[in-house]
Amino acid sequence: MSSTAGRRERVRRVERSSLGVTEMHFERALKETGVRPPPVVTLIFLFQQLSAPRMSYELARSLCAEDNASAVLVRLQAPEGGAPPGLDELGGNATAVDWAPSEAVIRGQFGLPMSLAHTGAGFHILTLDARRQPIPTESIGTLLSQLSRQFRYVLVEALADETPSPAVLECLAHSDMAYVFLQAATESVYHLDLLMRSVPPPSHARCARFNPVVCLAEGEDIDGFDRLAQHLAAPIHAYIHGCPAGASAAEGVVQPPVNGAFRADLRRVAREICGRTVGLALSSGAAKGFAHIGVIQVLEENGIEVDVVAGASIGAYIGALWTYGCDGKEVERLAHELEGRWKLWDLMDPIFPPRQGFVRGLALKDRLMRSIGHARFADLGRPLRVVAGNLATLERVAFATGEVAAAVHASVAVPGICVPVTIDGETYIDGGIVEPVPVQVLREMGVARVIAVNVIPTPDRARYGPKAERELAAQAETPARRLFRKVLPVDQQLNYFARGNLFEILMRSFHGAQVRVAEASCRLADLVLRPEICDDRWLDVRHPGRFIAMGRKVAEAHLEEIKALVAGEEVIHEPKLVPEPVAEVA
Repeated sequence: MSSTAGRRERVRRVERSSLGVTEMHFERALKETGVRPPPVVTLIFLFQQLSAPRMSYELARSLCAEDNASAVLVRLQAPEGGAPPGLDELGGNATAVDWAPSEAVIRGQFGLPMSLAHTGAGFHILTLDARRQPIPTESIGTLLSQLSRQFRYVLVEALADETPSPAVLECLAHSDMAYVFLQAATESVYHLDLLMRSVPPPSHARCARFNPVVCLAEGEDIDGFDRLAQHLAAPIHAYIHGCPAGASAAEGVVQPPVNGAFRADLRRVAREICGRTVGLALSSGAAKGFAHIGVIQVLEENGIEVDVVAGASIGAYIGALWTYGCDGKEVERLAHELEGRWKLWDLMDPIFPPRQGFVRGLALKDRLMRSIGHARFADLGRPLRVVAGNLATLERVAFATGEVAAAVHASVAVPGICVPVTIDGETYIDGGIVEPVPVQVLREMGVARVIAVNVIPTPDRARYGPKAERELAAQAETPARRLFRKVLPVDQQLNYFARGNLFEILMRSFHGAQVRVAEASCRLADLVLRPEICDDRWLDVRHPGRFIAMGRKVAEAHLEEIKALVAGEEVIHEPKLVPEPVAEVA
């Protein structure tokens, strides 16, 4: 594992006091550790109907709770008539703070009336009264720079109802990250695109990373807005469910959150800001992927929270069930429905003539929809990325919009066996072909800590599996059964899934190509769990409990490492190299 977490902790100890980090101290910490300066994050609300005070307050509170570090929430404009929101009505117990000498310099340079208050949630609120005079744009950079030396995190709350003001654009120019909160309405796409076009070019800014966040009221449907935003402006980064309405114009009172999903989603954003997000990458591997269920069960039983899930093929299927809300026990129950000699045929929907594949894959999609229905990615309890391969360009595609079942259908479409899946005019194949262990997808999302579960057997295990299988079969086989198989080899002649036949040859060929790709992906993870699976039969769905037990075993064996990783402690985990070569010289 990288030592980034340890370096961050060393910087955190330097800056532990809420208002005591001088420029000299910070420069020294930066030089010694290599950690970037404290992030400046701009929170832009595109509509006044959104409860900006509530959301920014909850986000700042979660940030302090997660990282135990100092933070300040800067409000560019005080509300009309009264105290700054986020004090009494948002948690109370806020007390005014006298300006220290270093802060007086900020106040003098900025030239606006200010009020600084310390909240009971552990962070400060700095309110700028811009009603008497416009905010001097040229001083915003100085303000944010000074605050960065005083606080670990600087959050800037800004409203940009239609055209972003010069002050908002200047804040973006000096921000490391930017979250744009918008409603699931068509005009939001226009405002988002206008905002992104208005930002100065990177050469004149710190190039803030834009993260569009859709705010959904309780029971509100995304209704295709995610795809519209992706096509016309930018992909949706996250969703906040159960968002309260904005302040009432008559009463000026901010309404409380309507459910726990609101705080949970904002907490996930806070974990992203402070670099504490945990991602779970679930590999392909057909029936062997049942081991993912065992890993998930151990994580649940030990209260280990996963923020983001990425899956390929069977990993995408299980990840979809889990992120939708099925717990580990429920997913195991669904897996046991496939037990039995002929249950596999429930998933087969042959197509004649087999021009593009032998099965459509719709039976598997229908089985998934029995559990999640027509759920879209915005409906999931935590973010999910479903990996598939674009058949035309051979590119990796990570689905994050649209219907989940359709994306999973594409991710499990094994080429040569299943008919490729067409979505929005593009044709897709199995995600295990392009990225069997989707660690890179999580890294590109900015996930700080990645746990990978790789159920693809290495060549040495694949070599041992058939040998052990033959020995066990020889011991259990009666002379009469051996004679029958020799005289009438029905299995070899009629069963296309039997060892040495068409489907099995195709899958073993894909497996050979996946091994090295999977190992390369695992090197990007912080922790890799490899269930001790020697059997390489890809459609052995008759005994899911055996694979689930293997997943539990490997997760329990590495439980202390998982806990240390999630807690941010230093964990040294070097991926195991393949002990036997993939290709041998005869």
